[in-house]
Amino acid sequence: MKNKLSISLLLLCSLNFSRIYAQMPDTTQRKSFENYPTFKFKGLFQGRYTTSLSNRVDVSGTHHQEGKFTDNSFSIKYMRVQVQAAISKRTEVVALVNLADFKNDPKTRVLENAYLKYTFNPKLAITVGQFRPWFGIEETYPVDIIKSLDWSNQYSEFGKNGWTSFQIGVSAGGTLKVGTLPLQYALSVVNGNGKNQISDNNSGKHYIARTVAVLSRKYGVNLGLNGGIGEINPGTVYAWGLDATGKIPLSEKWLFDIQIEGKQGINHVLYTATENPPTGLNSYRMRGIYILPNFRYEIKHKNLSSIEASCRYEYFDPNFHLASNPRQTITPMIGLEFLKDYGARIQLGVQMDRYKHQFINTSTYNGNFLILQVQSRL
Repeated sequence: MKNKLSISLLLLCSLNFSRIYAQMPDTTQRKSFENYPTFKFKGLFQGRYTTSLSNRVDVSGTHHQEGKFTDNSFSIKYMRVQVQAAISKRTEVVALVNLADFKNDPKTRVLENAYLKYTFNPKLAITVGQFRPWFGIEETYPVDIIKSLDWSNQYSEFGKNGWTSFQIGVSAGGTLKVGTLPLQYALSVVNGNGKNQISDNNSGKHYIARTVAVLSRKYGVNLGLNGGIGEINPGTVYAWGLDATGKIPLSEKWLFDIQIEGKQGINHVLYTATENPPTGLNSYRMRGIYILPNFRYEIKHKNLSSIEASCRYEYFDPNFHLASNPRQTITPMIGLEFLKDYGARIQLGVQMDRYKHQFINTSTYNGNFLILQVQSRL
């Protein structure tokens, strides 16, 4: 009942905003709609070559005490196609698919974004469908412009628990001003069981909130606060996080930027996967932090736009309260950008994983991987 009441209130607020706008004079309604709909098409190819530099560890990070295994491989991570249709001045529909996911079981894959967004004004926009709810820095940009080789470990784990990555639901967000301080916000209600599901796997929902204080647009200084609470079959879950970004121009061609993000929450996926758990849901807690400094040198040559060098440090513990076994990952990387806005890029990096306790014949084992990645944005 509480879930239904909360969702009803959110929808009621949306309807009230609609009624308010319906009563306001709108010059756009008097204009011809002959220019709509308009379409934008985008695409992304991203492929990589991975080789394991560790003895008896395969390309997936799994240790093999004996027998044959694969220690190097070519792979296609993304072959994305996106269609963005503007139905009117305020309404857009977005669809994003990753065709590379057909290599796996496509049942809960392939389709990524599928949503309708209605923008009342810069202060309020409503999104309905399948999208990435705001719950940290990484949700605010696509994979093709991240400053490292891949998403962070905490992003992946919090995604499995329904807080990040692609989820199905409704969201309201925009930018407000508190005095002269711009404040971005997002409020989301999602199923919390991942993308492309036939329906929710329980009657509970994940309620997610994020706010970002834009302290300096010139230097990209933002402070973010995230929080969420959800209801699943075993009980109530929560998650929260803090993050910060900044950009410092060092000279006309040199730029330094940094990201810092930390999260903590209940790991209900681990709890439900444990046979006869020794204690309650609240004892299964995960937490992580990453720091990502990046140096960028603008060359602006006709064949080479810039060079970037980064080194991300990650610390993630999936069960720090009961059976702590943190994973530390260091990923130094150098990237060459051949077209502006990462239109074409080559990245070379090394991923180094270290566990406090490692176990043979499992993926919980120390490993080093050399990765060469190429991408093109269409």
